[in-house]
Amino acid sequence: MNDFKTGENSFCSLCTRGCNQTTDKLNTYDYLADLPDNTLVSDIVEVQFKAPRKGYFHNSNRLPLQKGDIVAVEASPGHDIGTVTMTGRLVALQIKKANLKPDVELKRIYRKVKPADMEKYHEAKAREHATMIESRQIALDLGLKMKIGDVEYQGDGSKAIFYYIADERVDFRQLIKVLAERFHVRIEMKQIGARQEAGRIGGIGPCGRELCCCTWMTGFSSVSTSAARFQDLSLNPQKLAGQCAKLKCCLNYEADQYVEALKRLPSKEIKLYTQDNEYYFFRADILKMEVTYSTDKHILANETVISARRAFEVINLNQQGIKPERLTDGGEEEVAMRPLDLLEQENISRFDKNKKKKRNKGGDNRQGGQQAKKNNQPQNQNQSNKQWQQRQGNQPQGQNRPNRPNRPNKPNNPNKPNNPNKPQ
Repeated sequence: MNDFKTGENSFCSLCTRGCNQTTDKLNTYDYLADLPDNTLVSDIVEVQFKAPRKGYFHNSNRLPLQKGDIVAVEASPGHDIGTVTMTGRLVALQIKKANLKPDVELKRIYRKVKPADMEKYHEAKAREHATMIESRQIALDLGLKMKIGDVEYQGDGSKAIFYYIADERVDFRQLIKVLAERFHVRIEMKQIGARQEAGRIGGIGPCGRELCCCTWMTGFSSVSTSAARFQDLSLNPQKLAGQCAKLKCCLNYEADQYVEALKRLPSKEIKLYTQDNEYYFFRADILKMEVTYSTDKHILANETVISARRAFEVINLNQQGIKPERLTDGGEEEVAMRPLDLLEQENISRFDKNKKKKRNKGGDNRQGGQQAKKNNQPQNQNQSNKQWQQRQGNQPQGQNRPNRPNRPNKPNNPNKPNNPNKPQ
């Protein structure tokens, strides 16, 4: 019997046994894979099907299974084909992570796959894309407000799982009848969210890398706008939303660090008093530990940027009844005025402003020169006719100008008005 495995030489070393060579976001490093009795401790095996679906099965036949083995497991009805992803001691931790109850009855592993099993498996997988496209058209004809995002056939081809996304409750009883008559398989419908759909489809994010949900993320935690507020991000839906039209998962990555950093900054409710003005908290640069204060509570007026250390010093002085002469101390240089538009650095047309100014300036000079040439007047309007005549008088009379050939006399045009500024 031929042994089917995923990856290359997945049984030769600890690296390939603990961390399979196949690129899979659901792969888990088994750091106990090299122990000699690891597979004998537990008869429960973790088996992965089409990502991100996993299952746990009893190895009741005590088959010598390793990571990467392709096995046939019990299904309802028939059997399914999956890949062993973990065996031994760590499977119990994976079951706990999946929130499976201990009293759940697990199905069993039949055998390692045979060539006939793999032929049926590849035939079933080849039908998934065409089935998804046709099922979308059937749902559209039935007038159902749903979108079928993916189709997964069982290993023996006797069952198909249709993953769909819908905003409202959908009555798909008629759809199941039509699909069963069309594809002659048992139909199972599973609703998924927009994040799960993006993870199945995949794509490239604005960071230039592949989406996290389709590379390594296995669970989706809720994301709120408070994570953006903690990081002082602009609440622009077009910038905060990902390709799934939901808030980006990466907003939660550094939110905890920003919350901890905010504890080292003064409170937004505390006002600072000097001998001349009263300052209100406007915004904070958490990474630089700088705070911007304004003399107006609602708009930015008399912007003053100081360090967090200086802000706490002024707060302590105010609590003692002392008002400093100014908000900045003597040894601290005042920060130069910054642009008020926080999104100015993200505007892609910011590089065109200087070019437009130069073009307009050059165009005005050309237009002025053409207008002066047309009127036979000097371009500089401050230059008087008398000065122009004096320059003409410096030329030797009765002789032609040097370096200029003689020009034939042009006949006078009676329709052209005489220029009063031209000397006779």
